[in-house]
Amino acid sequence: MHPMLVTTEELDAMLDRDDVVVVDARSKMAFMASGHITRAVAATWHDFSDPQSAIKGLLDPDIGRLEKKLGALGISNDRQVVVYSNPFDNWGDEGRMYWMLKCLGHPNVRVLDGGWVKWSKEMRRFENGPARPRPAVFKAAVDASRITAKAEVKKLVAGPHPETVIADARSPEEYQGAVQQGIARGGHIPGAVNIPWNQFFNPDGTVKPVDALHALLEKEGIPEGKEVVCYCTGGVRSAWLYFILKLAGFEKVKNYPGSWWEWGNDFTLPIVNLKELARPPVQRTTPNKPPTAH
Repeated sequence: MHPMLVTTEELDAMLDRDDVVVVDARSKMAFMASGHITRAVAATWHDFSDPQSAIKGLLDPDIGRLEKKLGALGISNDRQVVVYSNPFDNWGDEGRMYWMLKCLGHPNVRVLDGGWVKWSKEMRRFENGPARPRPAVFKAAVDASRITAKAEVKKLVAGPHPETVIADARSPEEYQGAVQQGIARGGHIPGAVNIPWNQFFNPDGTVKPVDALHALLEKEGIPEGKEVVCYCTGGVRSAWLYFILKLAGFEKVKNYPGSWWEWGNDFTLPIVNLKELARPPVQRTTPNKPPTAH
């Protein structure tokens, strides 16, 4: 098993340890309604968004506030964190939680391979009701190499970037501009390749083997050795793609949390809309003029 992943069997054997925190990244409604892994705490990516911004994908810039929220969940620097979600009923939320914790410098974060889908199918230990976290103290050490911002992506787009691939983790329809998700403009960042985030799972919700990931990524336009900047709508699906790339051994990977929510709503920034480009040109005809009297 890859060190970034933990199997259901391994987690089951670790559940009673006080140095392990299991984070359920599904919705709070799913946590309460369908049960959850024993001793798990509930947290969604929204809990850690910038409360002052309409662009909800942006991380809260108040590091002290993030530290307190994570500490309240029982997350400390010396406790191992295991994140899970439902691979087939989310937007890569477990990847977003993984990415955020690594951005904040947590040394030991893993994702449950197969998530709630595999855990519940195997009828492993679960419970109902609210979480009972064991509060702790977490101190962040921000790792800026894992995150990028609009200004940096704008510079990248403005010039040649042969060593860097911009990867759009959304669906082909969103990438092409056929679906806009309530954003002012549809389309994608110029030069971006489309790597839909949900193609890396096996039927049981586990992640495909690393060699299969390499083959998929190369086929989609990300050869080994490249730096990759990931984005989607709000930095969640792209965080899962970030996780997949790291799992596959890519060293230089960044997530752009503002993503299309920020880029598509900024009319000063360039976009490519394949749907609009595919429209036939409008035929303009000059109306017939009445004959000129002589």
